[in-house]
Amino acid sequence: MNIKIDNLPNYRIAYVRQVGPYGPHNVKVMEQLKNWAMRKELLNKDSIILSIPRDNPKVTSPDNCRYDACIVISDGYQLDNEVSEDKLSGGQYAIYKVKHTTEEIQKAWATIFPDLLKRGYQVDAKPIFERYSGEATDIDYCDICVPIELKE
Repeated sequence: MNIKIDNLPNYRIAYVRQVGPYGPHNVKVMEQLKNWAMRKELLNKDSIILSIPRDNPKVTSPDNCRYDACIVISDGYQLDNEVSEDKLSGGQYAIYKVKHTTEEIQKAWATIFPDLLKRGYQVDAKPIFERYSGEATDIDYCDICVPIELKE
């Protein structure tokens, strides 16, 4: 699993939210976002798609877990009422490049946190997210982006 430490910018995002257990419903929400983005001509080779699980199902009841399917938009882009808007704070992130298969992503999630501790980092309070670049129709890899700070 490749890792790099990078400073990410602040992102303005348009998103569609799913509330409930993580899983197959997330795919439907992502398709809804992509369909909206295609209609608005926002989906292209420069697009950045984000997948943000907002809650930890070990702490939050699965029925209350929030998942956001997002696309990064420019500051001047005018949104309609089909999507919501938010800002995602930039800063220092550990970025893990992972093969986009269920098995590899599950394996990555299981090893990321021990790996960060071993490297002397702790997870910052900002959201962790999966990042996809390009038209996001047939992606082989994704980046799992974990906000970090050095342990003191």
